[in-house]
Amino acid sequence: MIETSSTPGFVRRAFLGGVFAAAGGAVLAQDAKPAPAPKVHGNALVYQFKIGEFDAWSISDGHMLFRGIDLMWPPAAHPEMKDWLESHGERMDGIPLYVNILVVRIGKEIAIFDAGFGERDSTNIGWLTDGLRQAGIAPEQVTAGFLSHSHADHLAGFVTAGKPTFPNAAFCYLPEEYEFWHAAEPDFSKTKRNRAELPKMIKDVCGQFEVLKGVSQPVKAGSQFFNGAVTIEAAPGHTAGHAIFRIKSGNESLLHFVDLAHHHGLMFHNPEWFIAFDHDPMLGIETRKKVFAQAAAERTRCYGFHVPWPGIGHILPVGGGYLWHPERWSWGS
Repeated sequence: MIETSSTPGFVRRAFLGGVFAAAGGAVLAQDAKPAPAPKVHGNALVYQFKIGEFDAWSISDGHMLFRGIDLMWPPAAHPEMKDWLESHGERMDGIPLYVNILVVRIGKEIAIFDAGFGERDSTNIGWLTDGLRQAGIAPEQVTAGFLSHSHADHLAGFVTAGKPTFPNAAFCYLPEEYEFWHAAEPDFSKTKRNRAELPKMIKDVCGQFEVLKGVSQPVKAGSQFFNGAVTIEAAPGHTAGHAIFRIKSGNESLLHFVDLAHHHGLMFHNPEWFIAFDHDPMLGIETRKKVFAQAAAERTRCYGFHVPWPGIGHILPVGGGYLWHPERWSWGS
């Protein structure tokens, strides 16, 4: 069952109704009790902002640094990439990777877009749970979990200790993503990533989908939720079922372009540069060009998963490429 803009509420209540009935009655988000306070990392970053009438939060799940620029392709462009980094005052020792989680309150519903790495024995990643606590949101209050794709920094946080992290949330994703990972032999023939990582990655992804089976809801590209407030769109290339999201409230909107860019400079300056993690780099380039061109032409407010936190800004046309222009932070009413 897919909710459309004419359907009140969210499909979660019908989709998970059997689960709640078996437990002795529905558990409503507003009645949920806060979970025990998790381990505090001390570094979680939480930025609250508005999308029209909606309250939204950008929560950092941490950060990483890939030493050098070997993950960026094509290798022949490395000298030009280094020149760009140096001329823009960027660090030269590697590619920083930020992990930004978008959370939006839509009426009585709370939606989360990807869930980060999950709890890990690391000081650099796994901050989401503490960030949600700082925002005053218990896992039981989340009513919709939207998955963009199945890489660990997006999917793993949806599972905690072998159970769904957000037990009252429908888990939504494009069917192409599920089908790719559950194929007899997922096609990684075009990727530049380390092939030795793939067997464990496939096993982990399929195991996490199995845990989430009871709350899963595959949805077609173009599907809308919460009376049209959220639209899921196909943006393939990074993975087969990579999705992006548009959140709309009144005359205001936000485009979450997720992993169409892994660096705040390089992949905007030249959209034909790509990262080794892309499953189908050429398709990813085609998608990036299309989405960036539209966002720039329409001056769309955007949110990026891997650009510097809090990840809000605009894509501006510059020469033959683009510039990521971060939105200035704002506090108060």
